[in-house]
Amino acid sequence: MNKSIILYILGRLIIVEGFFLIIAALVSLLYGEASYISFLQIASINFVLGLISWLTTRKTETQLGKKEGYIVVSFVWIVFSIFGALPFVISGTIPSFTNAFFETMSGFTTTGSSILSATEIDNLNHGMHFWRSIIQWIGGMGIIVMALAIFPLLGINSLQLFVAEVPGPSKDKIKPTIKQTAKSLWGIYIFFTLLETILLYFGGMSFFDAICHSFTTMATGGFSTKGASIAFYDSSYIHYVIAIFMVIAGTNFTLAFYAVKFKWKKIYSDEEFKSYLYFVIGFTAVITAFLVIMQNQNFSISLRDSFFTVVSIITTTGFATADYITWKGFIIVIVFILMFIGGSAGSTAGGIKVIRIVFVIKNIYFELRRIIHPNAVIPVRYNKQAVNQKIINNALAFITIYILTFVFGTIFISFFGYNLDTSMGSVAATLGNIGPGIGDVGPSGNFKEFPDIAKWVFSFLMLLGRLELFTIMVIFSKSFWKA
Repeated sequence: MNKSIILYILGRLIIVEGFFLIIAALVSLLYGEASYISFLQIASINFVLGLISWLTTRKTETQLGKKEGYIVVSFVWIVFSIFGALPFVISGTIPSFTNAFFETMSGFTTTGSSILSATEIDNLNHGMHFWRSIIQWIGGMGIIVMALAIFPLLGINSLQLFVAEVPGPSKDKIKPTIKQTAKSLWGIYIFFTLLETILLYFGGMSFFDAICHSFTTMATGGFSTKGASIAFYDSSYIHYVIAIFMVIAGTNFTLAFYAVKFKWKKIYSDEEFKSYLYFVIGFTAVITAFLVIMQNQNFSISLRDSFFTVVSIITTTGFATADYITWKGFIIVIVFILMFIGGSAGSTAGGIKVIRIVFVIKNIYFELRRIIHPNAVIPVRYNKQAVNQKIINNALAFITIYILTFVFGTIFISFFGYNLDTSMGSVAATLGNIGPGIGDVGPSGNFKEFPDIAKWVFSFLMLLGRLELFTIMVIFSKSFWKA
C-alpha cells in the first residue's frame, strides 16, 4: 500500500477544510462573536498539519490504486469530522467531544440528527449556525468531489476516488473527465443553492437564515437555525419553496445538468425520476387523505404538511413543518417505509435509493416470468437498456446488507433499554442519513440522552450510510488487505 499518497491527499484536503473554518470565523467576526477565535485556532492546526503532511510526501509516487482510493475516501470523512468537532468543544458550545463529533459527523454526512435541544439550537450564535450549515453543504455533494473540482488531485487516477464516494449503483460522467464532471456538478449545486437563497430571502427570511437553509436543503441535511425547524416559519411560500428544492436535491444531479441544458427528453424519459415522483405523489395523496378524513384537518394545510413531510423523509433531509409522530395510525408506518427508500442515485439524498428498489422490483417480476417461461431470455431493462446482472446482484446485496445492518443496529440500541420504536427509529434515521426518526427521536426529539457508546455507533452508521456501506465494509475484509 502506498501510505505516502494517502497522507499527501489527506494533507491537501484538511487544508481545504481550514479555509472553510476561516469563512466561519469571518461570519462570527462579522456578528461580533467570540467564537471566531475557536475557528481560527482549529484552522491554524489544519493548515500546519496539512502542510507538514503535504510537504513531507510531495515527492510520492502518484499512482493511486483502488485500495488507496477506498482508504482515502473513508478516512477523509472521519478526519474532517474530528477537526470539525473541535470548534464546538473549544468554544464550549458542545463541551463533550463525543457529542461534538456526533453533531459534526451528522453534519458532514448530511444526516441532520442532533444532540442539541430546540432551545440550545435557538441559542447558538451565528458562527456556529453557519458552521453546522456549511459542513452539511460540503458533505452534500461530497468532500472528494469538491476537491476534484477545486484542484487535480496530484494528477492521479481520480476515478477511484469518485467511484468510492458518489452514491448509487452507477456513476454517471456528464463530461469527458472526472475533473470536468466534478466542476459541473458543483456548478449546478452552487446555482440551485443561490437560487433558493434568493427565493427564501424574498419570502421573508433574513439573508443569514436563507443562506443557511439553502445550504442544508440542497445537501438534504436538515440542520436549521431554528429549534422548531421550518415550522418556525408560518409561511406556505417558504414551506413550498424548501419542499421543491428538496425534490431537486433528491434528484440525480445528472438530470439537473440536463435541465440546465434544456434537454427535457432525458428527464421525463428517466425511469428512476418517474418512480421517484410517483412515490412522492402517491404517499402525499395517501397521507393527505388520512389527515383530512380521519383527523378532520384543513385540506390545504394537510396537503402542505403531507407533501413537505414526504419529500423531507424520502430525500432524507429531515426538515419538519409538523410533528408526524402525532399523526399516529398507519401514517407512522408509511413514514417509516419512506425512511428506507431514499432519493435518486447521484443526488445528495441517503437511503437505499429509488433506482435499487426499481431494479429489485423489476427483477422479482421478471423472475416470476422466467419461472413460467424457463427457456425465455428475459433481461431486466432500465431506460430501455438491458441491465447487467452484476448491477442487479449489487442492488440485491446492498439492500440485504442494509437491512441486516438496520436489524443488528436496532438490537444493539435496544440493549440500552430503549423501546422498539426508538431503537428502530434512531438506527433508521442515522443509517439512512435522515435526521429525525420515530419514537423518542422524532421531529421534536434529539439524540442527547443516548449513552456515549450508542452515539459512536450512530456516528459509524451515518458514515456507512453516506458512503453506501461497501466503501467502508470493504476495508474490513481480509481480501482487501491481501490484494
